[in-house]
Amino acid sequence: MVEILFQPVHQLTELLRRKELSSEELVRAALERIRARDGEIHAFNCVLEEEALATARQVDQLRARGEILPPFAGVPIALKDNLCMAGTRTTCSSRMLENFVSPYDATVVAKIKAAMLPILGKTNLDEFAMGSSTENSAFGPTRNPHDVTRIPGGSSGGSAAAVAAGMAPWALGSDTGGSIRQPAALCGVCGMKPTYGRVSRYGLVAFASSLDQIGPFTRDARDMAALLGIIAGHDPRDSTSINQPVPDYARELSGDVSGMKLGIPKEYFVEGNHPEVEAAVRAAIATMEQLGAEVREISLPHTSYATPAYYIICTAEASSNLARYDGVVYSHRTREPVADIVEMFRKSRTEGFGDEVKRRIMLGTYVLSAGFYDAYYLTASRVRTLLCRDFEAAFKEVDLVVCPTSPIPAFKLGEKTADPLEMYLCDVYTTSLNLAGLPGMSIPCGKTREGLPIGVQIIGGVLREGEILRLADAYLG
Repeated sequence: MVEILFQPVHQLTELLRRKELSSEELVRAALERIRARDGEIHAFNCVLEEEALATARQVDQLRARGEILPPFAGVPIALKDNLCMAGTRTTCSSRMLENFVSPYDATVVAKIKAAMLPILGKTNLDEFAMGSSTENSAFGPTRNPHDVTRIPGGSSGGSAAAVAAGMAPWALGSDTGGSIRQPAALCGVCGMKPTYGRVSRYGLVAFASSLDQIGPFTRDARDMAALLGIIAGHDPRDSTSINQPVPDYARELSGDVSGMKLGIPKEYFVEGNHPEVEAAVRAAIATMEQLGAEVREISLPHTSYATPAYYIICTAEASSNLARYDGVVYSHRTREPVADIVEMFRKSRTEGFGDEVKRRIMLGTYVLSAGFYDAYYLTASRVRTLLCRDFEAAFKEVDLVVCPTSPIPAFKLGEKTADPLEMYLCDVYTTSLNLAGLPGMSIPCGKTREGLPIGVQIIGGVLREGEILRLADAYLG
């Protein structure tokens, strides 16, 4: 049954529909695969075996009675452990929330349950989604299924690794500065960050509220279109949610990209790219051209400012969002004796947060402080506007932008933890999209000589996910 777990969801759905496979059999195969591989990879923080099997049995019973079911009912899924799920721990891979049990479902989780997708478990991440390697988890790092001495990317490394290792047919993650696309690239799967507001953030534990977006991991573009269709849509509980109808993304998968104009930003092909990454991405662009797309060089002139602007804005928002974890209501509270409430706050936060989270809180507090707000946060916000204008100008000339997802393939565990700046530069090609609120998708485009996956990133204009999916589907065949 192992081989079946590497089939795309649309093929698994056909097997379920024809009753050649039951949902319970599929879920049991996934659980067995998790037992076999997750001790080494650590993609999951918790496995929800009983809950997943109960949903699978319900689907099988309804299908046996001839009931009309949601299109992908019975196909199991994994969820990043910063998505609230009623009655289940939502830890954000932090000691601060180690024992927090959510009293409600995130909107996307409610939609997953309504679609009758058995939930296999909650996946590991960099603590509070802060990181590019899934090494910052309080519960230990996740490893890359292609080489367990290397990182899977982050912060949604657990979700990417689960799909890549055949432990889940698809999964959900969150993307604040590349946290879906970068691990998708490094693990050899597909990952999409939708337009900001296309998917509700209600029930997503906040890192940086103006940047966070929930999105899918899948094996191909057809599955991506399906899962995006399930989770997208307006939500009145999220004030940033876009009130626009959700298109039938599957209809976009025509396979025809003739005349589609692709922009290749010269700022994304510079010194510092791993030579095998650049070669693979250029080969992918050549293939897209052979499929009928028109390719032209473009400029995104403020690209070099994206990463510093991102790390000012995201740390500022993190400082604000994480101020709520004070040990009073539901987060970790110190057991040490304290003299007063201020000491209780300090000890609780010192014990509960890891080093990377503390670093970002301190940076964010600094850039928001009196005397520095204008010099840092306000300036970064102005740079954000310039980046938005760069993309607006580009999309007047082209339909999509194509570039590397990550400048390098997966690196060794521990290789960059001593130098936070070097780690931050891994996000150099992904942060701009979050600052501009645009959709982007990473798809596999080859491997290095060592067998490490490489991803190419496709970027679209606001609510242009359909065009991204059409090009991805044509390229992946």
